[in-house]
Amino acid sequence: MDNKDILAMTEALGAYKKIGTALSAEPYGSGHINRTYLVTTEDKKYILQKINTYVFKDPQGVMENIKGVTDHIRRKTQAAGLDASRCTMNIITTDGGKLLFCGKDGECWRMYDYTANTVAIDAVRGVEDFRRSAEAFGNFQKLLADYPAHTLCEPIKDFHNTPVRYKNFIKALEENKSGRADKAAPEIAFAKEREAFTAILEEANAGGRLPLRVTHNDTKLNNILFDADSGEAVCVVDLDTVSPGYSVTDFGDAIRFGANTAAEDETDVSKVSLDLNLFEAYVEGFLKGCDGRLEPSEVALLPEGAMMMTLECGMRFLTDYLDGDVYFHTDYPEHNLVRCRTQFALFADMERKKRQMDDIVARLSIG
Repeated sequence: MDNKDILAMTEALGAYKKIGTALSAEPYGSGHINRTYLVTTEDKKYILQKINTYVFKDPQGVMENIKGVTDHIRRKTQAAGLDASRCTMNIITTDGGKLLFCGKDGECWRMYDYTANTVAIDAVRGVEDFRRSAEAFGNFQKLLADYPAHTLCEPIKDFHNTPVRYKNFIKALEENKSGRADKAAPEIAFAKEREAFTAILEEANAGGRLPLRVTHNDTKLNNILFDADSGEAVCVVDLDTVSPGYSVTDFGDAIRFGANTAAEDETDVSKVSLDLNLFEAYVEGFLKGCDGRLEPSEVALLPEGAMMMTLECGMRFLTDYLDGDVYFHTDYPEHNLVRCRTQFALFADMERKKRQMDDIVARLSIG
């Protein structure tokens, strides 16, 4: 940390005098959006974060979402006779009772309790890891099934509104700010051919087959804390993107990320495919965690959720490539195009395996 960062953190810690004197504050975790620090006092440890207000332009709204959702989960857990102290994130308010602290430089900070004896896993080590993560995110849906999703703000507007993402892609193509559209002709054609598919979930919602729910919107494995001893999931974390949405997109983003046989930026698309064993394990875990809280029409759309998130992600990479790589960090000029190709290859494999995906969901939903 440079002197500016140290001064900003010192000012922020001054808003939390009730925790006692901070003996140390070290960078913590592997997140790329917010800056996270592990603060150690004489008695306890805490998580201090500087919120990225470029990404999250309404930090107060984000924190109100998080407070509403975590309070709800805590009440449900207490009513079930379980350990409410470890079931969800616990916000530490400022000495003045506020959900966050905004410094003189305009930066916003927040603090949570540190959940001891837990670990986060960055990559799937096997089928059981994937199944346990699915059960945790399914349980997240179960606990929040009766939460009024419409009362939540949208931290990032239209984050998983795929028709809007398609419109953004078309706009980027028309403007072609990077001058590279000719290099992405096959990918552009692939996206255009699937325009009708982008509206499927919105149409299902309008038709009453896909209810609005509280969604996490970043269902990666490392957004779950696991008990360091038992390996069981303890709680879901990183709730900044919690908003009204569809259960099937939370399911789908996990499949897109975790059931792909190749890395997100694999240059050899022949290595890209949907691992049906991992898909089945995730369906099993997710439905077990949801514990019957999803509508049958919703469950039937789980494969479409996986396909939608894959197509949407590919379009986002393609859009950024056309715009000149202004959103995603890239390591070389064609990086976003490579990522797009990987997602589109995965989507194409899902199209080929759609009947198998449907059969897996149907069989496990009956059981």
